[in-house]
Amino acid sequence: MRPVTCSASSPPNWSTEPRVPGCARSTESPCPGCCTSVPAREQVDCPAQRHSGSGNLTGGNMADAKPKTSPKAIKFLFGGLAGMGATVFVQPLDLVKNRMQLSGQGTKAREYKTSFHALFSILKNEGVGGIYTGLSAGLLRQATYTTTRLGIYTILFEKMTSADGRPPNFLLKALIGMTAGATGAFVGTPAEVALIRMTADGRMPADQRRGYTNVFNALARITREEGVTTLWRGCVPTMARAVVVNAAQLASYSQSKQALLDSGYFGDDILCHFCASMISGLVTTAASMPVDIVKTRIQNMKMIDGKPEYKNGLEVLMRVIRSEGFFSLWKGFTPYYARLGPHTVLTFIFLEQMNKSYKTYVLDR
Repeated sequence: MRPVTCSASSPPNWSTEPRVPGCARSTESPCPGCCTSVPAREQVDCPAQRHSGSGNLTGGNMADAKPKTSPKAIKFLFGGLAGMGATVFVQPLDLVKNRMQLSGQGTKAREYKTSFHALFSILKNEGVGGIYTGLSAGLLRQATYTTTRLGIYTILFEKMTSADGRPPNFLLKALIGMTAGATGAFVGTPAEVALIRMTADGRMPADQRRGYTNVFNALARITREEGVTTLWRGCVPTMARAVVVNAAQLASYSQSKQALLDSGYFGDDILCHFCASMISGLVTTAASMPVDIVKTRIQNMKMIDGKPEYKNGLEVLMRVIRSEGFFSLWKGFTPYYARLGPHTVLTFIFLEQMNKSYKTYVLDR
């Protein structure tokens, strides 16, 4: 019996080359991928089975190759487009929410009795176009805030997913959501300030209105008239709100979707995305409204005798509770959820569909 050899680059010389370590086979019949004539009776383990079928050493397991994923730029782009698409549908609800949060400041009397009263009042006094006041600012907010938020969340979520495909646990999802939200909020604060001011303008007397024509006009005038730092007025409560919103929204969406899929009654389709989004929107609304009303009032406040109307977010909370009642912190709950619920639903549906289309038509081709 002559010793067997294994060569990854050329046919073995059966008479002279040494055996592959651990391969106790002869030249009479092949072992898979390395030897060509080892008797069938000598079924001994051979490390050279790691070779490819052509005899070439692969140097690793091809099955370990990771599936293709979307580039980071595409994740950010899809996040922004999904948010902007949703905003087109829910901008009137955002307007109503902001008006209700600003109504009755410092008194228990309310300017609007219900969300429908607010909506009809706006339509009556400002026309159909009035309910889309601030749309340009809303779109810019999504292009900045949501693009950053969802892009960072998606990237961190993939980073934290284990090698066997197991997603992060609930607490880690919440941490990822808070990180993504705070970063996105900082980037999107200038657009947020413009949005609050533009949507609030219609409720003011004509001689007190700011009269911004669009978001870029608003940003330019704020910078020129009040200084560039005013663009980040209310940045802290905005980031705090974003932390609460994203911890609740993104984590609860992922958790709800996972729970629905695990139940066996749902597939990974639009119905599942819709149900998970509605659950996520309800959790987010309840958790974030007190912080949201602080953000809204600080960003809309004016200087009185050279001093700001509110010193900080804590003062806003105390004054609202003292003057308007504790439950006024949830003033505008219905339009807030009516806005946030559909916005969450539409954002994630658009995002899921764009990701699926990109995978089908780009990655899998």
